[in-house]
Amino acid sequence: MQTRKYVDKGDVRVVPLARGLAVLSAFSTAQPWMGNQEVAIETGIPAPTVSRMLHSLAVLGYLRYDETRRKYRLAASALTLGYAAVAGDPLQRAARIEMQKFADASATHVVLGTRDRLDVIVSESHAGRNVQPDLHLAAGIRVPMASTAMGWALLGALPERERFYLQSNVERRSGRDWPSLRRQMAEGMSQLQQFGFCMSMSGRELAAVAVPVSVPGHPSAVLACVGRGACMHRARLERELGPRLAATAHALEERLGVRH
Repeated sequence: MQTRKYVDKGDVRVVPLARGLAVLSAFSTAQPWMGNQEVAIETGIPAPTVSRMLHSLAVLGYLRYDETRRKYRLAASALTLGYAAVAGDPLQRAARIEMQKFADASATHVVLGTRDRLDVIVSESHAGRNVQPDLHLAAGIRVPMASTAMGWALLGALPERERFYLQSNVERRSGRDWPSLRRQMAEGMSQLQQFGFCMSMSGRELAAVAVPVSVPGHPSAVLACVGRGACMHRARLERELGPRLAATAHALEERLGVRH
């Protein structure tokens, strides 16, 4: 489990609100039910504070409490917030059909994501028609920016000042893992410059190729194709999937107003 520590930033003016949002963000498809101690560990917020916030969020309808489990999960009011955030997104609307076509033709998963702090959060996910949806890539899933192709693609497309700021935050939080993460990010962004996409491979387990998508008035986004490593060797990523995914991203940009 990747812990998302709550950070009491100096520019946050309403700290209780920030903490409440951090509590809601701790819940995920991987951990739909969480108790007080689990949320405290996940967020870094003191357990007594977490207890009060969980109770208040349940009273307000954002969480549901189960007496048998003695745990909470997100409730309908939280769903309405998430739906409102994505329902009117023009990029998601434009991307859905193209993503499904790509997933069917390549027998892979295709996902769309945006940056959330030092993670990439999946906002749209499509599996190929004959592909088992077993890679846990549903909307709402977070992947770390520093160690994934999706994150490298986003980083490489950001303005230099913003990219350096994010990298400094990664360095501060990663400790002894920083040298390895720095090399991975540098290699990924070098691939983006050389090929127009980023690639990551974990032996026969998983492989991914990702490209940034830039749309005016929309946060930086990334389109990625993910599949089992046995079916996604490097040659296929470089010669077939990467170029096709980059072309799909460029077509979406053109459709939504960007001219190259």
